[in-house]
Amino acid sequence: MHGMRRDLLPPVADVRTLVALALAEDLTPLGDLTSSLLDPATVASAEFRARQPGVVAGCLCVEETFQAVDSALSVEWDRTDGDAVEIDDVIGVATGPLCTLLTAERTALNFLGSLSGIASNAARWVDVAAGRVTVWDTRKTTPGYRSLQKAAVRAGGAANHRGNLSDWLMLKDNHLTGTTIAAAVATARLRWPGRTVHVEVDHRDQMFEALGAAADIILLDNFGPEELTGLTARARRWAVENRTKPPLLEASGGITLETLDAYAASGVDLVSSGSLTNAAGVLDIGLDIRTAPLAAQTD
Repeated sequence: MHGMRRDLLPPVADVRTLVALALAEDLTPLGDLTSSLLDPATVASAEFRARQPGVVAGCLCVEETFQAVDSALSVEWDRTDGDAVEIDDVIGVATGPLCTLLTAERTALNFLGSLSGIASNAARWVDVAAGRVTVWDTRKTTPGYRSLQKAAVRAGGAANHRGNLSDWLMLKDNHLTGTTIAAAVATARLRWPGRTVHVEVDHRDQMFEALGAAADIILLDNFGPEELTGLTARARRWAVENRTKPPLLEASGGITLETLDAYAASGVDLVSSGSLTNAAGVLDIGLDIRTAPLAAQTD
């Protein structure tokens, strides 16, 4: 069995909650009427098989779906979260009673396909970035599914931005209404010592305000790659002249996979995009019966 990397997996509690919701959606009120026609003694094996290239994510959701439907169902993984697959690769082999295997099939594939789609999309971004910048996600996730989708981003080799509003402080333009960057950062340091303070800026003067306030991360919002190249150089020169540690510099706003190369060459440390999660699509994965089902022998 292929072991799973724990750092690429979502919280088990979240997986159980979402699997339970998905199964209730599929089985309420009378269960799987079609599969109830099958002989419960008939067993089968089936392959999770990739129908297009990509990166796998969501295996824990498949296992939880199987256990929730029938503890007699099991899966042995040839590939798991973070592994690349090509067309026709076998990801895993499921075994158990045919009737409950078919009941679990669509829920398991929905999780596996959608999360693998995010992992595959993230991997494409990481490939283009080619180590020049860290690619990270945003909070633009499907409500309720954030921890699963962010785990899929990690499986694709990208990094996670803050998970929720409690992780760290991020001062955007609306948060600065009626105050200054320096005052807001100072208040953040006072009330939440030890927390990351992240400041969004949309023009050059604000960047220098954030530098003077000693922000941990400066988000340079909606700047083009050429302008960013000059700003990042100025920010680092400012840090040298003032003998202070430079903050991390993040580019965001309208960045696409097609424009990523230019942004990665601008000198920023981080590039973020909501499209890692909200425009990922689904990796096409099928569950194909591998051997003819065999009815249990009776005396």
